Amino acid sequence: MNEAEKPGEKPEPETPVPCPCGSGLAYSVCCEPYITGMKKPATAEALMRSRYTAYTVQAIDYIIDTCVSGGERDIDRRATEKWSGESKWLGLNIIAVGKGGPSDTEGSVEFEAHYEQNGFRKRHHEIGRFRKKDGRWLYDDGQMVPKTVTRSAPKAGRNDPCPCG
Repeated sequence: MNEAEKPGEKPEPETPVPCPCGSGLAYSVCCEPYITGMKKPATAEALMRSRYTAYTVQAIDYIIDTCVSGGERDIDRRATEKWSGESKWLGLNIIAVGKGGPSDTEGSVEFEAHYEQNGFRKRHHEIGRFRKKDGRWLYDDGQMVPKTVTRSAPKAGRNDPCPCG
């Protein structure tokens, strides 16, 4: 019995740590079993979520091991560790999923990963492509989605004074 407990009282159950991927589940039952190798993701989306979570917990080996090409050729481990560790991870939004189910061999997941680095909020918007190889989902490659900039003020005419003053 620890000092905080009184005779006849039951200890308070520990609150489960929410999974960083935003699934609403506890980390211990959501992405942790994938990252530790206890389970394999059944879908491309589950792999995407677990890879995001791996960045948040700095599980760089998992990120490398879940790439089609073996990752070690394509990923600068030191730079990835630095980026992962220096970033404050703010959340993951899944925008669209194309195929990638348990019976598929290919799939895509469009997502936004939000993070803060050096005091600036950033967004990584990508359409990731996934492939199943030997019954295991792997990240193949991705295409960045550019941010569309929209003008909030009216455009200055040719002979109008410059809006900057």
